[in-house]
Amino acid sequence: MSNFNTMKKILLVLAFTNLGIAFAQKKIAVTKPYFPSALHWEKKTASETGMDSALLQDAIQYAIQNETKVPKDQEMAQIVNFYKEPFSDAVGPFATRKSSSGLVIHKGYIIGSWGDVDFSEQTNSVTKSFLSVVVGLAVDQKLIRSIDDKVGDYVQLIEPYDPETYRKPEDLGKAHFLTPFASEHNKKISWNHMLRQTSDWEGTLWGKPDWADRPSDKPQEWLNRKRNEPGAVYKYNDTRVNALALATTAVWHKPLPEVLRTKVMDPIGASNSWHWTGYRNSWIVIDGQLIQSVSGGGHFGGGLFINAMDMARFGLLTLRNGNWDGKQLIDSNWIKLSRTPTTANTGYGFMNFFLNTDKKFLPSAPESAYAHIGNGTNMIYVDEVNDLVIVARW
Repeated sequence: MSNFNTMKKILLVLAFTNLGIAFAQKKIAVTKPYFPSALHWEKKTASETGMDSALLQDAIQYAIQNETKVPKDQEMAQIVNFYKEPFSDAVGPFATRKSSSGLVIHKGYIIGSWGDVDFSEQTNSVTKSFLSVVVGLAVDQKLIRSIDDKVGDYVQLIEPYDPETYRKPEDLGKAHFLTPFASEHNKKISWNHMLRQTSDWEGTLWGKPDWADRPSDKPQEWLNRKRNEPGAVYKYNDTRVNALALATTAVWHKPLPEVLRTKVMDPIGASNSWHWTGYRNSWIVIDGQLIQSVSGGGHFGGGLFINAMDMARFGLLTLRNGNWDGKQLIDSNWIKLSRTPTTANTGYGFMNFFLNTDKKFLPSAPESAYAHIGNGTNMIYVDEVNDLVIVARW
């Protein structure tokens, strides 16, 4: 999350989570959790759900007043964020964003909103949380037997799409297939390592070398960086995330947006305005069909374009441990694993579940709270203790 204003992000969440002090203390009868239908999401006032209306309005005003200063033209924003990185040129689409927007969901009901919550915008690395869910669905379908299995046992030869109809003489000796997990180092990598960003995957994918994404300040070491044993070191790296997306596409034998739409987004009543893209050069051939391998964020363009309302539905789904109105769409054990830290980074679960372990991330929030976060700020804050979901954008 290059150039991410951490203090503003934390203060924004604190402004909201501090609302918890105003929750009603009286015992409330247990009722069936509310889930919005596809066509209607019920609204209530803050006081109707036991929250302080004045504090809520203060928090919303804070969000509006602290809109990011990064350009609204997301292509220009990408340049501003990553211009110092080698090979940082964009290869996926961008769109111009609107002003700050968001929603506050308490006990399932909308109690506050600001900005245009129906406008689909680039959500950057929140996309990673959707990717990790699609991996979880593959585990649930037994397409992946265990997350501790080596990825290379499932993903061996992937045919890249080449619009050329013939190989040129200079292509002789060059590989016909992508083999992203064939090196001696990459053979050791498990699905678990990839999900937790501890794989130390090596290679170049879609023209983006792993070492060029958030490189060290020592250029002389870039091409000969130290290789770490998978699981030992955490590093936030979009090239490796894209390798996970490619591997997951190969396992499903179909586009990941199709899986997400049919298995998750349609069942939770999301709109049809969201779309998930990859890069202009990230096309592969599977079973005779052209499929775009999507990206895990907007670092090089692309990723998930989605509105705040649909983000809130996804946040509510994870708050309810993968259950939507009685239907278990995501295995609750997968949600639990997603929220389990690794020793390499105790504040990170599966991508992109940022955890509040020991309250280091958000000192005033419950330790069990977590957030799906992308550059921007794009954020879905999830708080079981206070039955709270917050979407805050830009």
